[in-house]
Amino acid sequence: MELFGNYLMAFIETGGLFAPLLFISFHLLRPLTFLPVVFICISGGILFGTLAGTVYSIIGITLSSILFYYIIRWMPKTFAKLVGVKKKLIGSHSSLTTSQITLLRLVPFIHFHLLSLCLIEISDGFKDYTKSSLLSNIPLAVVYTSIGGWISNLTPLHIFGFMVALLPLIYLLRRKEIIIKWQEFFQVST
Repeated sequence: MELFGNYLMAFIETGGLFAPLLFISFHLLRPLTFLPVVFICISGGILFGTLAGTVYSIIGITLSSILFYYIIRWMPKTFAKLVGVKKKLIGSHSSLTTSQITLLRLVPFIHFHLLSLCLIEISDGFKDYTKSSLLSNIPLAVVYTSIGGWISNLTPLHIFGFMVALLPLIYLLRRKEIIIKWQEFFQVST
């Protein structure tokens, strides 16, 4: 993976005016290469600097989220299976808020499009999803491009400390209501 990352950086650095377009398009191709979003954002901070790398990452991540929205809506059976997997992982009676999803996107090992699926479920339509997706992508791009060099040199102890600090925030920003349907509460055994 390091060789691939070095090859990618050399290719984008020699891209000239097309480098931002190549970088944004690589965000769109990222799910096919199984690279984490964090890696791409850190690369953007290294290649383009903090401000330009953040802008390019926000554009690329948001376009990737929009592409995911259209692809998952195009395949309803896959959407239903992914919702089933999400319910097994998170629970069937809990739903995340946009603030929680924003914080969870900062955690590198949580799947980006699983959180996009959570956004699809809580949004009212495409416009609301796009707005929520853009707002939840901004902190991710800002954090990982601005401290890209720093975060890549962190020790596992520092990373663990950061994750432990995020857990109380996720709990405090949770949705404070649980909706249980009448049939699920009073299950009739046959």
